[in-house]
Amino acid sequence: MSFKDKFKSFITPVDDEEYIEFSSSETENLSEYEKPKGKGVTNIPNNTKMVLFEPRSFEESEDVARYLKEKRAAVVNLHRLQRDYAQRTIDFLTGVVFALDGSIQKIGHNVILCTPNTIGVEGEISMSIEDLDS
Repeated sequence: MSFKDKFKSFITPVDDEEYIEFSSSETENLSEYEKPKGKGVTNIPNNTKMVLFEPRSFEESEDVARYLKEKRAAVVNLHRLQRDYAQRTIDFLTGVVFALDGSIQKIGHNVILCTPNTIGVEGEISMSIEDLDS
């Protein structure tokens, strides 16, 4: 396989025929994160809530992780933390979000949005100065 073919296979999405089908008995004993994910919209619980945090210490980042495990989105304002503790908090939450197959995005200066895999986020917030001038 040439480099061009490898690159093309990396860029192009997987065809539907290439998905492995599991029978229900095979997926019964799998955890939620091991079960195969289908295409399309996932079922989102009606009681989905977003939680806002403004931690004053690194230890409060564990509370954010608990809410993420409960499939809730979290907006975390890091303004009250010292720079090194804010970076530790971001590193910790990045690991939590990765383990939960979620996403983390910067939505403002020292403000991040953490979402579990059941909550999709559309759009993008630009942080560049050039966008403010136009």
